[in-house]
Amino acid sequence: MAMKTLARIALPLALSASLAGCIRFGAEPPDALLTLTPTAAVAVGATASSADARSITITVPVVPQELAVARVPVRSSETAIAYLKDAQWVEAPNRLFARLLSDTITTRTGRVVLSLRQALSDPGARLGGELRHFGVDATTNEAVVTFDATLTRDGAARNFEKRRFEARVPMTAIDAPSAGIALNAAANQVAGEVADWVGR
Repeated sequence: MAMKTLARIALPLALSASLAGCIRFGAEPPDALLTLTPTAAVAVGATASSADARSITITVPVVPQELAVARVPVRSSETAIAYLKDAQWVEAPNRLFARLLSDTITTRTGRVVLSLRQALSDPGARLGGELRHFGVDATTNEAVVTFDATLTRDGAARNFEKRRFEARVPMTAIDAPSAGIALNAAANQVAGEVADWVGR
């Protein structure tokens, strides 16, 4: 009787142990996640006031479906897209890019960048747009960042300006480390050009 009871207990334990090696809840994360770092970071302790400087509100860019994930798309032709192995952003790329724009515009123009909540009373200028490409072009071995920016300079949403910005940075290899470095450089180039367009 004791042997039968022991067998009834041991069998489920053995099955659960064997299944534990087979079942995975989601894909294993890569060893390191990618992020964007501004080439000109805002200095610690730096203060700015909208009483002394012009303000701007930056909204998170919209993205096509290929960029609605935290992975790095690779275009092998005009109609074929795959995702780079072991390359994953720490958060959605459009949010990373919006934060990079905020830091770059702050340091290069001296403008006060407002949050959407702060902008309810006085939005100043408004910058938004669509992040069209943020990945790798395998046909040219380049990292590509394309941003269709929309700018309202008066904050009253009466007059819009629209401009496309694009940067291409060569890659020595199509892998996660190379993609992270090249996309960071391309994103900083675009952010700098956008800041110059926005102006002081």
